[in-house]
Amino acid sequence: MSNGADRFVLILGGSGFIGSRLCARLVCSGWRATVPTRRLSHARHLLPLPSVEDVVEADIHDDATLDRLVRGQDAVINLVGILHGKRGPGGTRYGPQFERAHVTLPRRVAAACARQRVPRLLHMSALGAAPDAPSMYLRSKADGEVAARSQPEVAVTIFRPSVVFGPEDNLLNLFAALQKWLPVMLLGRPDARMQPVYVEDVAQAYVSALQNPRTAGRTYELGGPHVYTLRELVRLAGRYAGRQRPVIGLPDALARLQAGLLEWLPGDPLMSRDNLDSLRVDTVTSASMFEQFGIRPTPLEAVAPFYLRPDGMPRFAH
Repeated sequence: MSNGADRFVLILGGSGFIGSRLCARLVCSGWRATVPTRRLSHARHLLPLPSVEDVVEADIHDDATLDRLVRGQDAVINLVGILHGKRGPGGTRYGPQFERAHVTLPRRVAAACARQRVPRLLHMSALGAAPDAPSMYLRSKADGEVAARSQPEVAVTIFRPSVVFGPEDNLLNLFAALQKWLPVMLLGRPDARMQPVYVEDVAQAYVSALQNPRTAGRTYELGGPHVYTLRELVRLAGRYAGRQRPVIGLPDALARLQAGLLEWLPGDPLMSRDNLDSLRVDTVTSASMFEQFGIRPTPLEAVAPFYLRPDGMPRFAH
């Protein structure tokens, strides 16, 4: 544990979309961060930050490595998550990839915190996570919350954000890119409702929680100021990118066929059947980020036009 003014935090998943913003905010708040990564090249953008103590290649799924990384920290933040994973054997709640990333890892992290006497763990879950949720992703996220809380001597704060937007997001940027090449957008579950939250607001919520001991043991739902359907988000992305296409909602059977075909394409699928199942749950919350953390959530319309427009000149909705 640290003494004096220095405070030390280990950020798992710190080189990703949310983690990079969180690292910058923690540095500005006086924290000294360690960020493990599978490949050093994935985290080089963090090296200029003055108080990022260490960006190291490490296997965070190894208990001995976790013990070494956790030792001497004041807190650990776990942002690790995956969107896609194969199905497990018949009757299982999710496949081995979701199990490893969303359940086994949080359990190992909590155990390492307990062994090394690290008092705080902040854990990323997802809005809609529940044991009986319709998708493997959401069910594994729910079990991950239980795993993160498995050590009673470690004070855990859980965050459940809706979809997160901002530069380099994998939601609006994807919709904008697809409309560059496709004449029409064929969309499964177009009426699914979500409440996009700005990545910088999510990062600030973590910083605020880390600095407030009263957030220990609590779960916070994070959402932006407005609720949209998936169809509305696709149209906005196209409009801001200057290439809006018609959106056609697909019946469930055709949407599932489409998602199944996309799973066979090389690389991460644009859409999977499990993603489609997740859309059966509206990711909407009545919780107020202002009441919880003093944060006035940023409207999507105030940010997205700037990063979706290729020439940097925003297009605003009318």
